[in-house]
Amino acid sequence: MTLLSMTVILCMRIDILTIFPKMFQGPFTESLIGRAIKNGILHIKVTNIRSFCKDKHKKVDDKPFGGGVGMVLKPEPLYDAIKSVGVKKKNNLYKKYYSKPYVIYMSPQGKTLNNEIIKKFSKFKHLVFVCGHYEGIDERIINYVDEEISIGDYILTGGEIPAMVVVDSLARLLPGVVKEESSVKNDSFYNGILDYAHYTRPAVFKGNKVPDVLLSGDHKKIDLWRKKEAYERTKIRRPDLLKSKF
Repeated sequence: MTLLSMTVILCMRIDILTIFPKMFQGPFTESLIGRAIKNGILHIKVTNIRSFCKDKHKKVDDKPFGGGVGMVLKPEPLYDAIKSVGVKKKNNLYKKYYSKPYVIYMSPQGKTLNNEIIKKFSKFKHLVFVCGHYEGIDERIINYVDEEISIGDYILTGGEIPAMVVVDSLARLLPGVVKEESSVKNDSFYNGILDYAHYTRPAVFKGNKVPDVLLSGDHKKIDLWRKKEAYERTKIRRPDLLKSKF
């Protein structure tokens, strides 16, 4: 197997459909995501929905039928944008890898995001994020959406920031993005509970000492302390997680 074919197999493709593409320029060029893109682990393309408008004013929204406040994203440019991210390459390996995209609409009416959903998304080879705006998108476009996702019970100006949140979270689960895989598995929510407390140098800060067990060098005791700490922290801060787990 050639190096090129290995890169294609390991790379996740993400397409983001938005009317504000410049919002993604900073977040996707820095930190782990920027490194994952540079190393060929992640391929992200941001597409401007407005470029699919056929009128001279590039109008992406219109007033809702039946009256009411706000504007709604029109179905025609959204449909053409979704259609544009389908498989077009003829290379057999490329075609097999970039299979039918899984389309996600970032919506306050969707399922609330959690780590199990992120794990599911990390298994896909090709994800498409539709970023709504104003009062949302024309309901007929939902026919082309596989899943609606919300990042919480509050309203933002659009779906761009929620899409960034999902991409950032799932990128950590891709092989090679985080150097130490054990670090990912010990994160809060990965195993259904919160993470344990972390400490670093100095051993004493403003009179507060690091727990003695962490300085003992006894890895079995340290591991036991961390498991107990994670459980107790979850019990106090997020008891709902324990109820759903047991």
